[in-house]
This record gives sequence, C-alpha cells and structure tokens, in this order.
Amino acid sequence: MYAFVTGGSRGIGRAIVLKLASAGYDVAFSYSRNKEAAQGTLEEINQRGRAGFSVKMDVSIEDEVKDAVKEVECRFGMLHGLVNNAGVIHMKGFEAIDLSEWDNVLKVNLTGVFLVTKYFLPLLKKSDNGAIVNISSIAGQTGGIASAAYSATKGGVIALTRKLAAELAPHIRVNAVAPGLVETEMTKDFLKDQENLRRMESLIPLGRIAKPDEIAEVVLFLLSPAASFITGEVINVNGGRYMA
Repeated sequence: MYAFVTGGSRGIGRAIVLKLASAGYDVAFSYSRNKEAAQGTLEEINQRGRAGFSVKMDVSIEDEVKDAVKEVECRFGMLHGLVNNAGVIHMKGFEAIDLSEWDNVLKVNLTGVFLVTKYFLPLLKKSDNGAIVNISSIAGQTGGIASAAYSATKGGVIALTRKLAAELAPHIRVNAVAPGLVETEMTKDFLKDQENLRRMESLIPLGRIAKPDEIAEVVLFLLSPAASFITGEVINVNGGRYMA
C-alpha cells in the first residue's frame, strides 16, 4: 500500500508517517524547510522495512504540488491514502493579525488542502479503496486559544471534508481528524510555561495533553479497511475537551 503525507517530517505528520510505515505502507511525505528532519524520518521508515521518500514542497504553490505528484506517480504509480497534515499557526489576537499573516495561514492550511487533494486525486482513483484524511483542529470547532486565521482555516477544512466526502463517494472516503492540544514543536513554546500547561490540562477531562502518536493511530484507522463504511466524519481526539 502507498500513502502520501504533507508536512511529514516532524510533529503529528512525522508520527503519522511512521505509524503508516509500521502498518505496512510505503510512505512519501513533503517537508517545507527542515531537510535534516526529513532525512531522519526517512531513516526510520527504512528501519521499519518500508520504502519511502521525501519531497520539498510548499503546499500553497501549485507548481510544486504538481511536481510532487509526478514524483509520487513515478515511484508509486498510485496511492491508497492521502493525509493533508501541513499547517501553520500564528498565536495572535484578531486585531494583531496583519493581512500578510492572514493570507499565509489561509494559503497553507486551506488552499494547500485544496491543491494537494485536487492534484493527487487521480492517483487515489487508481486504487479500489482510496481514502483521504484531513487534519483539522478543535480550533475549527470552538475557536479556542488559536488565532482567528487558524480557527477559520480549520473550520474550512471540516466543511471541505464533508463536501469532498459527498462528491467523491462511493469510490474514495474522506474524513477529518480534529485534535485538541498536542505536544509538538508548534506548541512547545506555549506549553513550556508551567502555568499555561496546568491551565490547559485543567480544561481537558482526561487531564493531559495528547501525544502525536495518539493522533496518528486515528489517522491509520481511518485510512484502513476497518473504516470502510466511514466517510464525511470529523473524529475528535481531544481528551474530551470538546463534546458535541
């Protein structure tokens, strides 16, 4: 089986890549800047006995996405799973966000999902059991502590997921995962403040912050045949913080 994960060199994306490799997938993934982290992820894929490769790609640039599709098609021929994980965040209040920051978050977090899905779709259609998982966020459901731009894009990812699920059925399943707060490089500066950490843990019924691996487990399930009758859903992985 073959899968492609955007933003797969670190954090949640890296956990997803390695979880898929452990489950028997050959995995390609994109990274935006950190070549060293990408190489480390590749080595771990190989240690699991699977093939993999990385592509340097900005998900918001159409030509770079098209080039990545060509490479994946050349090496894999088809895809069974696509994970739209790449994202950026600015931890600012609404009045502090300038237009360039707003545009950047929308381009990566929402337009990126559109471009990657659009151009990788032909590879998924070659499979009898193609599936897409989009990484959203609790911020797209509640607003939370994230910026307005981030929350807006993650809400948009949920809406896009449901639209795609309806349009691509019955041949391709499309679901979203909406994590709560997760221990990653994106959140480490916020969580290293013990007061912030204790405050956030107090808001979560399970009393702790998620590990990237816990998000990856849900993604693996949604891509697998075990989830063959699930599409158009948003799976909340947030320790009970958001219940709806």
